[in-house]
Amino acid sequence: MKTVWAPRPLKLVILETLQNKGALTDIDMLSEVEGRYGELSFRELNSALLKLEINGLIRVTHLMKGKRRVELVST
Repeated sequence: MKTVWAPRPLKLVILETLQNKGALTDIDMLSEVEGRYGELSFRELNSALLKLEINGLIRVTHLMKGKRRVELVST
């Protein structure tokens, strides 16, 4: 876990990635976000995805065992 705050919040990086790339699997999302955000654990990504899903900004659905689809909620 990082000890210094990043200049851009992780939630914002996730939302921008979904706007630019469209729906992604959780593994692809981790790769994309690491490229923009820096070092990131799967646990940190899951925590951010959960908060965004609770706020109604994204939707996470199961594709198969161990694989999930992350998409932006269009309103």
